[in-house]
Amino acid sequence: MLLVITGPSGAGKSTLIQRLLRKHPQMQFSVSHTTRPPRPGEREGKDYYFVSEAVFSRLLKRGAFVEWAVVHGYRYGTSKAEFKKGRHKDLLLDIDVQGAAQIKKILRETHGEKGPLPAVFVFILPPDQSALESRLLKRGDLSAPDLRQRLARAREEISGCQTFDYVVINRNIKDAVKELEAIIQAEHCRPGPRQREVQAVLDSFGQRPRRKEKWPR
Repeated sequence: MLLVITGPSGAGKSTLIQRLLRKHPQMQFSVSHTTRPPRPGEREGKDYYFVSEAVFSRLLKRGAFVEWAVVHGYRYGTSKAEFKKGRHKDLLLDIDVQGAAQIKKILRETHGEKGPLPAVFVFILPPDQSALESRLLKRGDLSAPDLRQRLARAREEISGCQTFDYVVINRNIKDAVKELEAIIQAEHCRPGPRQREVQAVLDSFGQRPRRKEKWPR
């Protein structure tokens, strides 16, 4: 399953994913490339691949990225190599709203305009604007103009949250992680992901799925 997690800067996406991976180490995290400098505690190849603008441009020219975007002056991208990790595992993508839209567009072009996509899109919301502003200020690396820019961008991004499959309001980390776990569990119980298990049960009854009905996501 491909789980795309997005939301405005400061909503807590990275922290939620870290907690989720700590509890479920069998899940795979897609490590993005970025041209921004590392923040304290971030590790090369674990949180991001930190590259120069020149290296990012070379990778882009080679067609190495599934999606990429400019976010707050830095470039971010999901490589095709990282994307392929989701073939046999649950793959988590921590990307911006632009990147999520690109992934959705690519999947639509591949799987058609109608019907479910082979991915789950989750939007992380902060409790309110003041909470988001407080979280951004705690980082300690934003100037007043940068903060205003991020809040303005957040207002724009959250206006489209209703187009996602799920919305998690990150009031506190513990409850938000539980909601993400519930989403993952629910998605694994759909007929599509359980096709082999369901078919085994049907076979035991000598039954086959109705021909006109395709397996859903």
